[in-house]
Amino acid sequence: DTKVTQRPRLLVKANEQKAKMECVPIKGHSYVYWYRKKLDEELKFLVYFQNEEIIQKAEIINERFSAQCPQNSSCTLEIQSTESGDAALYFCASSKATVPNVSPS
Repeated sequence: DTKVTQRPRLLVKANEQKAKMECVPIKGHSYVYWYRKKLDEELKFLVYFQNEEIIQKAEIINERFSAQCPQNSSCTLEIQSTESGDAALYFCASSKATVPNVSPS
């Protein structure tokens, strides 16, 4: 595949429901990223994987949000119990390689 596939295209949930989003990365890509874009806010990083392993994650992951990227399966982002503040666009991306974060000294 030459593009990332995300499912579902639209997801509507009431408060306190489980919400699950799936991402199929480009074939051959071992890095997968999830981002969230709320109205009038900047794009926010949520989590990224190398193969099945979480390399970096925002604090929100492990609270109500969880993410998995099993080998040979869709990657998922799941909200355990939705809140109105979760309304946003959720983006998945993939890449063959990544540049490590370097903090200025």
